[in-house]
Amino acid sequence: MLLENKQVAIIGGGPGGLTLARLLQLQNVNIKVYERDLNKNARVQGSPLDLHDGSGLAAIHKAELFNEFRNNFLRAADKMLIVNELAEIFYSDHETNRDEDFDNEYFRPEIDRGSLRQLLLESLHPETVVWDSHFISMEEKNEGWLLHFKNSPSVYADIVIGSDGANSKIRPYITDIKPFYSGIMMLEGNIYQSKKATPHIDSLIDGGKIMAFGNTKNLLLGQKGGGDLGFYASFKADENWATNNDLDYSDKTQMLEWFKKEYPEWNSIWHELFENVTVPFIPRPIYCMPLKQNWKASPNLTIIGDAAHVMPPFAGEGANMAMLDALELSEFLTSDKHNTVQEAISFYEFNMRERAAIAAKESLENGEKMHSKDALKAMLAFFNGH
Repeated sequence: MLLENKQVAIIGGGPGGLTLARLLQLQNVNIKVYERDLNKNARVQGSPLDLHDGSGLAAIHKAELFNEFRNNFLRAADKMLIVNELAEIFYSDHETNRDEDFDNEYFRPEIDRGSLRQLLLESLHPETVVWDSHFISMEEKNEGWLLHFKNSPSVYADIVIGSDGANSKIRPYITDIKPFYSGIMMLEGNIYQSKKATPHIDSLIDGGKIMAFGNTKNLLLGQKGGGDLGFYASFKADENWATNNDLDYSDKTQMLEWFKKEYPEWNSIWHELFENVTVPFIPRPIYCMPLKQNWKASPNLTIIGDAAHVMPPFAGEGANMAMLDALELSEFLTSDKHNTVQEAISFYEFNMRERAAIAAKESLENGEKMHSKDALKAMLAFFNGH
């Protein structure tokens, strides 16, 4: 086997990195995951993930974790309302959405990011994840790499895999290709115990999702685990909008006034979100890797997930692509089809770039539709199968 007697280091313990660690451990590979979070109890930010049949769920099956996933997914959290700025409902699948339909290839079960991380962590050997490991740099040593961390000793690895997100510190060792700004800004807010904090919104969303469209702007809401709610105000803006305005993201009153000013046509029901949010808001400029990327494969280094192909979230493909990266990379590295690690990495990276480009193109196109003047009409046509 290519990885026999090799020490593999994964930088980053997100869904892709932990899935890869699990898949490689099933093949008896020596592996460590270096994660900057302080410990396993660190709060995982972000909306729930909907896993797709041929990618995220395929990786879960290969990792022998489907039963654990089934016990932890958010039932009916994929049910959808599409509304306009006045909160008038134009599309609902609440009556037809079944709790569970894993035999349907279009079923996209949702799972809380924290729950997914937990079930992946519990599947790994003890001490696989080295917490509080803030990667700084690395240098070539012998046939591998010497990795340096902010607050822990340097370590050697024969093979390094970057799973460290959109701002990857591993990626520059592979390529200098940088992402471009998509033109879309998302402002993230979180509501804890939404049934009590935002009763009107909670009654409307009913444990699922809401996509609200009006005047080229969006509000995107989703139920999270534990009775919490996440939401995003999504709009076209300059790349430096987040730092070039005078907003205090920790001031609820100021942020509500911003919403009233920037979303003037929108119903006051949405004010409940801004009045009861747990501050601070988090501004997120949305980036995408160029659709045509290329670089020469390394003999001991590669990347997966957002580190390889960050893309907008408007097709739900980010985490799914990361987990499919993990699945395919593990198969290339542990099969007997390749003579060298470099050859295995080369085949993986070629496939990864091709399919990620397709997913990124769809994400960019959906982002444009969702922020167009005819967004409501376009999204209704999409969800009605036209």
